[in-house]
Amino acid sequence: MPRPNHQRHHAPDDDVWSVEGRFQHLVYSPKGGIEGLLIDTDGIATQFTVDPHDAAAVGALLGLRHGQALAVEGRKTGPSPKGEGAHVVYRFERLAAIDGQEPEARNDVQAHGKVVRFNFAKHGAPNGVVLDSGDFVHTRPDGLERLRLQIGDAVRAEGPAHPLATGSGRVIEARSVNGQPLAPAH
Repeated sequence: MPRPNHQRHHAPDDDVWSVEGRFQHLVYSPKGGIEGLLIDTDGIATQFTVDPHDAAAVGALLGLRHGQALAVEGRKTGPSPKGEGAHVVYRFERLAAIDGQEPEARNDVQAHGKVVRFNFAKHGAPNGVVLDSGDFVHTRPDGLERLRLQIGDAVRAEGPAHPLATGSGRVIEARSVNGQPLAPAH
């Protein structure tokens, strides 16, 4: 089967590959969730899979339009115990470009509001705050610890955003909160 020419994005010992192509469509799970996308790379299909429970990865795919030029980064997957696939498959890492622009620059927003509650990561550590606006400001546990936010505090957050799965509010991947820069979540 022919394989498109994919380029290693990082150091040779890093298995992250950058693949350019045209967005074809999302790939759905049997339960209706989004579990990836398919791009056309010089006439050859290339699939990127995401964990359907990874809201940031799924959110990055929302709003893509058929035919858009994408640069997608991913890690090659090993052979499947279910047999050989119809095309090369990568585990999605990030969208590096959409129509020649960085997606983060295209989606940056500002969120304002007061903290109504904390949000918690799967392991139980607080990883952000929910505002009275309905927006979830994701800071990661180390960022929230540095910010020392409390219930009722006013928050102005900036960063890329995508809709919450509930349809009300957004997830803001905070680059800064109240003017204080945060480390990127990559």
